[in-house]
Amino acid sequence: MNDTVLLPDGIKIGHAQDDYTGVTCILTDYAVGGVSVRGGAPGTRETDMLRAEKSQGFVNAVVLSGGSAYGLEAACGVMDYLRENNIGFKAGDKVVPLVAQAILYDLNTPNEYHYPDKAMGYAAAKCATADNVAFGNVGAGKGATIGKILGAFGACKGGIGGATCKFGDVFVTAVIAVNALGDVCDHTTGKILAGARLPNGQFLNTMQALTNGTLEQMFKMQAGTNTTIGCVMTNAKLDKVQVNKLAAVAHDGLAMSIRPVHTDADGDTLFALSKGDKTADLNIIMALAAEATARAVENSVKL
Repeated sequence: MNDTVLLPDGIKIGHAQDDYTGVTCILTDYAVGGVSVRGGAPGTRETDMLRAEKSQGFVNAVVLSGGSAYGLEAACGVMDYLRENNIGFKAGDKVVPLVAQAILYDLNTPNEYHYPDKAMGYAAAKCATADNVAFGNVGAGKGATIGKILGAFGACKGGIGGATCKFGDVFVTAVIAVNALGDVCDHTTGKILAGARLPNGQFLNTMQALTNGTLEQMFKMQAGTNTTIGCVMTNAKLDKVQVNKLAAVAHDGLAMSIRPVHTDADGDTLFALSKGDKTADLNIIMALAAEATARAVENSVKL
């Protein structure tokens, strides 16, 4: 395992944000892509294209953004950037960039709407880099919060985190924007790192409060206002079926570090990318993905 975030050759990440929200663009250089949607309230674009039984074998970009469904506009800016650079599916004299996206809900400013638009998506793609990628309250993590079940006053700041786990020359990197209803916990000790706080500053323990029925009505009021989104990527050579399985198993990492997770109030969605020629047993790669995802979630609140 390694806290230094590594990217497969050719993959770049860019962020753009304002004072309220942001977008993160992962340029894939024609990587094999997959997806797994587990939350009950997702907001997505082009996820069906990535499923194992579909014919398209690659994706040009993965976009993570705030803005709830309004933020889906950001992918149009990424498409413009890719089209200008002649990147995408070639169809006669046309090029069609294949851009998948997931959004989280960060419309937290009363009576105002701030969301990543087309221009912000273009800016994120244009500044994408493979070196010194920033994490914390940037990009899709800019307006993220954790533990809104007691209301915004009791929530902690979220963010976007990254982590890499290695086995020999194979690695899996997770980039996760955390805006969860549940608490973020240290997956090795169970200690709550971020979540809903009581007026005395102590953590509520959201899982406990839900399982004993204390916050049943508040939970119903939280529908669709959360969500954790992200992407795991590996330098191992995987086919589309394997990449989709990798995306599915990466959700185990969310379950290790977010409690509860995959609720009807979250739209949890994870993408997976394969870009490289390294080989390892798929079970090892999947274990790396789960561990990297858990660590990235925890890192998102430590920055």
